[in-house]
Amino acid sequence: MNISAEMNEEQVLRVKLEVLRREHRDLDEAIEALHERGSADMLTIKRLKKQKLALKDRIAQLEDRILPDIIA
Repeated sequence: MNISAEMNEEQVLRVKLEVLRREHRDLDEAIEALHERGSADMLTIKRLKKQKLALKDRIAQLEDRILPDIIA
């Protein structure tokens, strides 16, 4: 029963990880679109980049929880 609970937790973490990766890609595309338009507000771009970095940190944390580093 404990193994089943751990598997479910890992599955939940993997779903969260995929959602965060999608959000990260979406922010990247939004930033790129603002740059291409040329009328990009630098403050908006800076905020989006900050959000993107925060997502990257959360992605790294989840990846570490799913596949922790094992020192041999």
